[in-house]
Amino acid sequence: MKKLKIYIPGLKFPSISLTGNACALNCAHCGRHYLEGMRKPERGELLNYCLNLEREGYTGCLLSGGMDGRLKVPLDFYADEIREIKRRTNLKLNAHVGFIDENDLGWVKYVDAVSLDFVGDDDVIRRVYKIDKTVDDYLRILDILTDAGVRVAPHITIGLDFGKIWWEYKAIDMLVKYPIDVLVLDVLIPTKGTEMENVPKPSVEESLDVVRYARERFEGELSIGCMRPLGRWRLEFDKGAVLAGVDRLTNPPRKVIEWAKTVREVEIIYECCVM
Repeated sequence: MKKLKIYIPGLKFPSISLTGNACALNCAHCGRHYLEGMRKPERGELLNYCLNLEREGYTGCLLSGGMDGRLKVPLDFYADEIREIKRRTNLKLNAHVGFIDENDLGWVKYVDAVSLDFVGDDDVIRRVYKIDKTVDDYLRILDILTDAGVRVAPHITIGLDFGKIWWEYKAIDMLVKYPIDVLVLDVLIPTKGTEMENVPKPSVEESLDVVRYARERFEGELSIGCMRPLGRWRLEFDKGAVLAGVDRLTNPPRKVIEWAKTVREVEIIYECCVM
């Protein structure tokens, strides 16, 4: 089997929210909870913040945040700063963008990768995100980005439909038609304070079935992202994913790293798993 790349982003690749804790949405699986753990530079301070990151030895960052009324993460308001960050540092930039359009290509070209949450069913989009968007709207983002030569890494969250696994297979079938080099699989974490807090975790075995299917269908690098349940669940799932032939694995337990070294060659990288 090919070398396994283990990604540990927390040490040198922080996540930054450009909207503080604010988001116009209140999605059933997130409820703005995941913005709380991100760093929050002051408005107008992004460039200085990133210059400091590089001085302190960081390798890059994820530019993220909540969505605004346009259903975009408002990175377009930071276009000049993003351009300057790329001009004046060697930081790698990964970006969450939301529903961008052709007008955003001017600034998107400066980032190294775009991470795009992808949902392959209209009904799931409506029930989880509570927005008036369809699968075609997601595919349009992919068309815009890939046609412009932007590196895009779609993320599928296994179990996003309130713990049920079914639509993920058709999402994989759609995505393999695109020129993408990394496909990221996350798994739902039923999170306290959200609508899904009492949803049972997706089972390890059913989740691994999706991983195996993706491995069969997708020729690029298959990555297990940073969102999935912890504890014994993660231990079992991560081992299964390594045996299924994933190329990248984010934040595995130490036990898994030691075990993985006995079955595959391992490289440890302190960055986001799409880099």
